[in-house]
Amino acid sequence: MAVNYKDAGVNIEAGEKTVDKIKGYAKSTFNENVLSGIGHFGAFYQIDLKRWKNPVLVSSVDGVGTKIKIAFKMNRHDTIGQDLVNHCVNDIAVCGAEPQYFMDYLAFGKLEPEKAEQIFKGFSIACKENGVALIGGETAEMPGLYAPDEYDISGTIVGIVEKEKIIDGSRVKKGDALIGLPSTGLHTNGYSLARKALFDKFKPEDKFDEFEGSLGDELLKIHKSYLKSINILKENLNVAAFSHITGGGIIGNTKRVVPEGLTIKIDWNSWEVPPIFKLIQKTGEIDDEEMRHVFNLGIGLIAILDKNDVDKALDLLKTAGEHGRIIGEIV
Repeated sequence: MAVNYKDAGVNIEAGEKTVDKIKGYAKSTFNENVLSGIGHFGAFYQIDLKRWKNPVLVSSVDGVGTKIKIAFKMNRHDTIGQDLVNHCVNDIAVCGAEPQYFMDYLAFGKLEPEKAEQIFKGFSIACKENGVALIGGETAEMPGLYAPDEYDISGTIVGIVEKEKIIDGSRVKKGDALIGLPSTGLHTNGYSLARKALFDKFKPEDKFDEFEGSLGDELLKIHKSYLKSINILKENLNVAAFSHITGGGIIGNTKRVVPEGLTIKIDWNSWEVPPIFKLIQKTGEIDDEEMRHVFNLGIGLIAILDKNDVDKALDLLKTAGEHGRIIGEIV
């Protein structure tokens, strides 16, 4: 019996419909540096050499982990794209880079154009908020590899930093203060442990007094972009380093930017741990050490700077709508 591609589970027409749906979202993020439209074999982005004297490209690639499972359970797909863009932006912004463009990879078990449209809506929202162009990517249909109603996403961000303005932690010194900025929740890390702890007992639609919406809503809170806060600090102060708190927790991520011979002292009582983490810990009977190793515990970004600059830094953050606090020091 003769078969065709659609019989094998790949719908070319659905792919073409998806491209038509997402073109508008992508083009809404374009700026004068974007030289190509959606549909070419490659995406073209021109560097403004009048602006940059000694430019260094900075790139990062990431996914959203098993947070995507919560999106499946809630059948909500307009936030997961924002998570991915913001996560990637933070990863290069902490190096001092200004994000330029983003590219996505989206793979479905069965391509549903309406679902893809919601994901790209999220991409475009975050790209515009961060001043980033969504210039291209790949959407694939992979029957047999993914379940028909599931998908996976990853993304790559590219930014630019002047070589002499790279922030790499080399200036971190003994006595520097650590300023922590609050997270919006789990961000995009620790969801495998969170799901194991919570979903044997609770359902995503369950309500709790501590949360504005359901448990699922709380777990889907968007990974925050710290670009505005990072920019205002680096433009006005001599920040020694930034740490984006992702997998590995506060210590695991911050030690990446602390020179050999120095270490990190955290005052774990200097902020109130958000209720979602307390619920995970209590329900899963997880010890403090494991919680600190896996989750951000309410701190999504850390700035390391001279202790004499702390008051000015906190005032600057307030102008960016951010509430920072001293959470530790370099010893």
